[in-house]
Amino acid sequence: MSDDLNKSSAHGVDSVCVEPALEQQQRRAFLRNTVIAAGAAVVAPGLLITVAKATGSGDVTSNQRWGMLIDTDKCASGCTACVEACETENGIDLVVQPKRNPDHLWEQQRPQWIRKVKLQDQQTGVVTNLPIMCQHCEKPPCCDVCPTGASFKRADGIVMVDRHICIGCRYCMMACPYKARSFIHQHVAEQRSHAPRGIGCVESCNLCAHRIDRDQGGEVTTACQDACAAAGHHAILFGDLKDPESALAKALAEQTSRQIRADLELNTGVRYTNI
Repeated sequence: MSDDLNKSSAHGVDSVCVEPALEQQQRRAFLRNTVIAAGAAVVAPGLLITVAKATGSGDVTSNQRWGMLIDTDKCASGCTACVEACETENGIDLVVQPKRNPDHLWEQQRPQWIRKVKLQDQQTGVVTNLPIMCQHCEKPPCCDVCPTGASFKRADGIVMVDRHICIGCRYCMMACPYKARSFIHQHVAEQRSHAPRGIGCVESCNLCAHRIDRDQGGEVTTACQDACAAAGHHAILFGDLKDPESALAKALAEQTSRQIRADLELNTGVRYTNI
């Protein structure tokens, strides 16, 4: 048999055996590149979105960080102007309660970007009213746990959700210490063009990012701030935290403010006074 093998080798069988080896190497290289590309497609969306938001239009940069100061002394008990304005601005009020859902279940599941909360001091009994929304953390836990990059932070500090790649796993909802995110349980027949919404996605306050992107360079306000001012309370102040000349930065420099759950060291963009 060894003679036969030697003869075969002499007749070029070795050259035939080399060809499959090359094909195998090429196949391995192809599969390796395919896996790398697939991995990039899964991991990169959030990164690509962040880069695009930061540099694509030239409007969104890290030179700004949008935030908010809420004076709880001015937040009136029973007033829901900010909540209603937010729902109208972003089309949340267009979501209709399903007939099969009882009221108590609807209250638990309906989307809500701002909610009013009452805090009571156990010693004095003093009650404090404050609106709670996404706190736009510098180190957002929701972004850390998102497996697709759908939860991301813009260069200007606004934490958002890309509904195109949100898979509805709701890890971000579990990670958020402020319970500031909502899940869409039902089909959305009507919606605002600047606030696309759909079943199976998570959403939360984005500080009226569409206004910021539209009115860049001018004085920007949020829907909740406008509504609070129209109601005569002026409890909400929105602006650029990095601009020392902004009304927000000046107010923060003059007043003592607090973060909710400051112990988490998230450096929130939303601050509160008189709590």
